[in-house]
Amino acid sequence: MPETSAQRALAVSLSARPDADLARLFADRQVSPSSTWRDMFDAAEALLDPASVTRGLVALPRSAALALLAAVAGEPAPEPQRSELASRALVDDDGHPFPSVVDAVRQVAPDGIADMSDPRSGHGAAAVDAEAAAEAAFTSAASVADILLLTLDAPLGRIGSGSLGASERRRLVDAGAVSTPAEADLLVGLAFAVGLLGTNERAWLVSPTGREWLRLPTLERWERTAAALRDALPAAFRSAAGGWIPRGQWPGATPFDPDGPERAAVWAQRLERWGLLDVAGGVPAWARDLSDGGSVDVSALRDLLPPEVDRVYLQNDLTAIAPGPLAPHLDVRLRSMAARESRAQASSYRFSAATIGAAITAGETADSLREFLSGLSLTGLPQPLAYVIERTAAEHGRVRVAADPTSLLTRVTTEDETLRRSMDVDQSLRSVALTRTGDELVSHVSADVVFWALTDAHYPAVAVDAEGRPRALERAKLAAETASDHDPVDTYTPLLSRLRTGADDSDAAWLERELDQAVRARAVVDVTVRLPDGSARVFRLEATGLGGGRLRGRDRAADVERTLPLSHIDAVSLVG
Repeated sequence: MPETSAQRALAVSLSARPDADLARLFADRQVSPSSTWRDMFDAAEALLDPASVTRGLVALPRSAALALLAAVAGEPAPEPQRSELASRALVDDDGHPFPSVVDAVRQVAPDGIADMSDPRSGHGAAAVDAEAAAEAAFTSAASVADILLLTLDAPLGRIGSGSLGASERRRLVDAGAVSTPAEADLLVGLAFAVGLLGTNERAWLVSPTGREWLRLPTLERWERTAAALRDALPAAFRSAAGGWIPRGQWPGATPFDPDGPERAAVWAQRLERWGLLDVAGGVPAWARDLSDGGSVDVSALRDLLPPEVDRVYLQNDLTAIAPGPLAPHLDVRLRSMAARESRAQASSYRFSAATIGAAITAGETADSLREFLSGLSLTGLPQPLAYVIERTAAEHGRVRVAADPTSLLTRVTTEDETLRRSMDVDQSLRSVALTRTGDELVSHVSADVVFWALTDAHYPAVAVDAEGRPRALERAKLAAETASDHDPVDTYTPLLSRLRTGADDSDAAWLERELDQAVRARAVVDVTVRLPDGSARVFRLEATGLGGGRLRGRDRAADVERTLPLSHIDAVSLVG
C-alpha cells in the first residue's frame, strides 16, 4: 500500500471512530493536546510518522506483537488482535499493516521476538513467604508516610531526567524514611504511580490524595495503595480478568520495548515492597483475589501486622515513647509538635521549644496541645513539658500579622519595641518590604507571605483574622491536579472538535492535500477535470501553485499556464 493511500485509509478509519477511542489512541501515542492538526488527514500523517509508530509499538502487549509480526510476514492477524492493532492505528481495517509500521517492526525486531519469560517465577510459586511479605508491606507503608511528611515540609527536588536529586536521596536517608538511595527512588516512584505524590516538573509534591492518605489507619493505607498499584500496572502486565499475569511473563510482556525488562523489574519491586508479591514472584494469600481481578482481602494480612497503639509514655526529659506502632492519625499530629528520633515498633519523639513553636505556628494553641497530649499520655503531662508549652505559647504571639480589608495592606503589630525595630531593619525581610508607620509595620505583600517570612526569620509571629483571633495557615503546597487525572476525552476535546470540523468534506480535503504536496514537490500530475457539459478531461500539469480555490500548473504539451478551479477537479494522480 503506498504511503499516501495508507494515510487516506487511516484518516477515513479515524473519522469513523468515537471520541473515546480517538482520545485513548492519542494518549497512547503521547499526542500533545495543543497539536495544530487541522483534520483527520493531518492526524493520520502524524500517527504514521516513524517516531509515532515506534511509540505505538513500545506499549504493544505480547499477543498483539506476535499478531503484528505475522501480519508483517503476510499472514492475516486473527481476532481479537486484529481489532486491537487497528485501534492502535498499526493496521488497516482489513488487518494489513501500514508501510511505516512494517518498516518500524523490521527495524526493532529484525530477528523476531525472543521468549523472555521466567518459568520459576509466577502465580505457581511453591511456597510464599507470607511473614516476609507482610513485614515488607508494614515497613513500606511507614516509609511512604515518612516520605510524604518530609515532602510536606519541603518539596523533593527533581533533576532533568525526572528522578530524585542526590541531595534529596540523602535527605530521605538521613531522616530515616528509607535505608538507601535506591530505596528512596523506588518508594518515591511507587507513591507517584498511585497518586500520593504529584509533580510541578521541578519537584515532587504531596497530592490532595496523599494528604488524606496520611490520616488513614495503616491497614487502610495499605489496602488503598494495593488496589491503586494493581490498577496502575502497565496494561501489558494486566490479565483479561483485570488482575495481573504471572510475574515471570512480565519481562517479555512488551517485546518491542527495549526497556521492557527493566520496567518489569521496577514494577515487580514495587509490588514486592507492598507485600503483593514475594521475592520469588508468588502471590500471598491476601493478594490472590486482587491478582485475579477482584478486590483486596486484608483479613489474612491483618493477623501478621503488629497491633497499633493509641497511647505513649511522656517523660520528664521531654521525650515520648510509643510502646508499639502508633496509630497513624496520632503519629501525624504528634510529629507536628515533636521531632521523631527513632522509628521502630517502639518509636521515640522529642519535644523542644522549636517543635512546640512550629505546632503553634501551624494552628495549635497551648490549650489544644495540653488536651491532646494529656489524652495521649499513659503517664500524664510531665511538668517540664507543660512549662515548655506555656512559655513558648506566651512568647509565640508577640508579633501579630493581619490583613487590613480597607487599605488592602498587611499590618504587623507588636508591643515589644525591640522586636519592632529589629523587623524594621532586618535584611532577611527585604522581600516583603516592611515599612514603619507609627507603632506598626505595613506591607503591600499578602499577609500569608509576610507571616511565613517572619516565621522563617524566627520571629514569634501569629496570623490573626479581622477580629484578632489566631488563624491557622497551611504552608504545605500540594500538587495540582494533572492531565492524567482527567478523562482523555476531556483532555483532547478541543483537538477532537477541530478534527471533526475539518472532516466535513473528506474527499475535498484529501484532494487539496494531494495537490498541496504536488505543488511543494513541483511534481507532474494528471488532473481529471469535470467540464460544464458533464464530460471529463485529463490535463498533465507541472503543479506550480495552489490558492484561492484554484490550482495553477504548466501544461507542457500545450506549453501554456493553466488555472483550474478545485471545485471542478475530480481526481489527481502522480505521474511517474
